[in-house]
Amino acid sequence: MTAKKILMSLICLCAAANTFAVSLSSPSGRLSIKLVLQKGTPVYSISYNDKELIASSEVGFHFADEYFGNNIVFGRVNKRHVVEEYDLPIGKTSHVKDISNEMTLPLIDKQNGRRVDMVVRAFDEAVAFRYVFYSFENEDSLVIRNEGMDINPVGNPKITALPLPSFINSHEGLYTTGTLDKFGENCILDMPVTFEFPGHIIMSITEANLRDYAGMYLVRKGNILTSRLSPRLDIPEYSVISDYPHKSPWRVFFVSENSGDLIASDVLTTLCDPCDATDLTWLKPGKTTFPWWNDTCVPDTSFQVGNNFLTAKYYIDFAAENGIDYHSVYGYGDMPWYYDDGPGFGVAGPNADLTRPVGELDFQAVCEYARSKGVDIHVWLNWAALYKDIDNVFEKFNEWGVKGMMVDFMNRDDQQMIQIQEEILRKAMDHKLFIQFHGASKPSGLSRTYPNEFTREGTLNYEVFKWNGYIIGPDHDINIPFTRLIAGATDYHLGGFRAVKASDYTPRYHRPRVKCTRGHMLGMYVVLESYLQMVCDDPEAYKGQPGFKFLCKIPTTWDQTIVPASKVNQYVVVARRSGKDWYIGAINNSETRVVDIPLTFLRQPGMYEITICRDSDDSEENPNNIVEERRNISSGETLTIRLASGGGFAAKVSPQE
Repeated sequence: MTAKKILMSLICLCAAANTFAVSLSSPSGRLSIKLVLQKGTPVYSISYNDKELIASSEVGFHFADEYFGNNIVFGRVNKRHVVEEYDLPIGKTSHVKDISNEMTLPLIDKQNGRRVDMVVRAFDEAVAFRYVFYSFENEDSLVIRNEGMDINPVGNPKITALPLPSFINSHEGLYTTGTLDKFGENCILDMPVTFEFPGHIIMSITEANLRDYAGMYLVRKGNILTSRLSPRLDIPEYSVISDYPHKSPWRVFFVSENSGDLIASDVLTTLCDPCDATDLTWLKPGKTTFPWWNDTCVPDTSFQVGNNFLTAKYYIDFAAENGIDYHSVYGYGDMPWYYDDGPGFGVAGPNADLTRPVGELDFQAVCEYARSKGVDIHVWLNWAALYKDIDNVFEKFNEWGVKGMMVDFMNRDDQQMIQIQEEILRKAMDHKLFIQFHGASKPSGLSRTYPNEFTREGTLNYEVFKWNGYIIGPDHDINIPFTRLIAGATDYHLGGFRAVKASDYTPRYHRPRVKCTRGHMLGMYVVLESYLQMVCDDPEAYKGQPGFKFLCKIPTTWDQTIVPASKVNQYVVVARRSGKDWYIGAINNSETRVVDIPLTFLRQPGMYEITICRDSDDSEENPNNIVEERRNISSGETLTIRLASGGGFAAKVSPQE
């Protein structure tokens, strides 16, 4: 009997014995996913505390020449209990212990025997599934046009999502909140997408372990959302072309009655592959200057500001005096720091050369001076200028002493760009360099696999205050923790210390202003996860300013993260532990409120010292004003803080010795 006949016999046996329904619950039992066959089509549903949130929703695949999902039978299900513990050298948690239940469900096309395994994991705060593709007949490679995954939410939940104009984009835009019918038919939605169901149940959908695959979006089709993979640029009718066997990313559904559980969860890194590097001692998360944001401002001096040693020295001295770990070299005005014959920053010229600094810049001297002051150098660059000569560039960076780079203008997440991003990360790891992606798609937990990925953009952020800050502000900021932040580290161009009331704001490219209180700005350093936080205003903006010394001491990587208080798109309070110290940060939307913060996360009984930088009573009129206070508190107290309109606060809590 041939192998194919044996397989078809097994399919017949599966079909004869098929129960047509399998389910998997989380360890606590409160979150579950059920898969059933409806006339040969696999559909899933998700329930929380026995309340269905996602009703029967189809899964399937559009392969090169067929649709996989109409003639399916289930194979034998394998289940197991999973306990995974691991350390993260950088992250929101230093040691992770995640517990889940897992099942592997073979999906078999009963007409031709094609098999795709669906692997499902159920955690207490999330369910996730991925696919494993096996070789089929005489196919040389896997070719996927699109995934056929639907999402059919029960009722009419409120949705917060980022609509995008096309698959070619920088993932920077304004979020829309409303019911599904508020989004246009065929509207492309970036992930994460967050749902608010009755009973204060929050669901956020994203993906994990995106490797050698296309990024996924959700598209409105009537009363459902359906998946759409980013098409390849070279062959737009296809999204994925790969060798067998192959695995898809995880499709992750976070669910909780406490929105903070979604922000604090480590599920995305748990679903990613471990790092295979043996030496990670060189990793150094921290803060950095970013002179581009303030237009490379310097005070009146005897030197000409520009692409030169003295300009870099001014910022290096500032960083050294204030304990800022890095100085960022990007260039000056419209000119990069390296030779580039392209039309501007966004497009690399055919002869762009990252090993060739512009003539007036003694780059080796900059690196040596920074080293003498205890400051490290990282650089901005266009991804295309890097990728065409990546090995030589990284060797040159090692020779100079460059520690990392901002890789910009990627503006895609098709399979080819995902491959390029991973190649950059892998080769940067080999050369002990960190990466900061800009103009890039959301993260997917790969900071576990490649801990040299310190942060990435993928948000409409404070750079916009330079040219059109009318469109952003606190009501935009507060969307981020409940959407983009759930996917991982978020670079936001923080540190603007020239705040004005919204009514007084006008765009200003040179020394831009921001539309939030000083307390809100400080709170963002704790609320947002990023292992390379910017201090992006010019040095003169910080001299003698309240809150700056506190800002400089806030860590950028953490041992533990919890969210003691939050309400979707209204306010959020995040507490993060570094060693024995806790840092608390809060940001608010434009509605003044008072929040109560239980300090139950202070596990050690006794007294603590708290230092608070909070909104002053007149912050709505004078947004740069803050109150700095220090007092003693106990672990059983509740901290009550007034948040101004567009306000926030930051605090440090230390146990008394």
